[in-house]
Amino acid sequence: MSNPADFSHKPVLTGDKTVLRPFTEADAEVIAAIVEDPEVIRFTFEPDTAITMERLRSWYGSRSAQTDRLDLAVTDRATGELVGEVVLHEWNPAARSCTFRTLLGPRGRGRGLGTEATRLIVAYGFERLGLHRIELEAWADNHRALRVYEKVGFVVEGMRREVQSRDGEWADEVVMAILDHEWAARAGVNATAR
Repeated sequence: MSNPADFSHKPVLTGDKTVLRPFTEADAEVIAAIVEDPEVIRFTFEPDTAITMERLRSWYGSRSAQTDRLDLAVTDRATGELVGEVVLHEWNPAARSCTFRTLLGPRGRGRGLGTEATRLIVAYGFERLGLHRIELEAWADNHRALRVYEKVGFVVEGMRREVQSRDGEWADEVVMAILDHEWAARAGVNATAR
């Protein structure tokens, strides 16, 4: 596929449990509460990250204008509540690859919302943006996230050992990826199993 990915279009992606939608500046207040969660802090941010409402409003208010990345709000389809985000970023046109990241607040955990949101954006990346590879990095002790990524089809490619001191201990980072033909094979299996 020679067409470049079009990140300027910010889709609404609807699943059984979640709706992924473009961010607005108004989402900053809910995100501010989500990023105060100890699990989000532990697995998402550098230890010394300073987060202010002004910074959040600026960041989330500008996501729809970005043409080299896709940031979508994860909402609970039943209630419309914003519970987190999914992101395709670090677009590499030559390799047709992106890096994936996500964060989910406590109200979005344990109900399959993160798994479905990950599947929706990965499907969009391969089927609509024409990506060849989607990769991610996750802390080795983030077992919940690693299970989600494996369920969606990401494969462990390696471990970056002791990459950062977190809470006084060295932490390892897992590198995972999924390729377009792997996704197509899984999607074909999933479609016939329904």
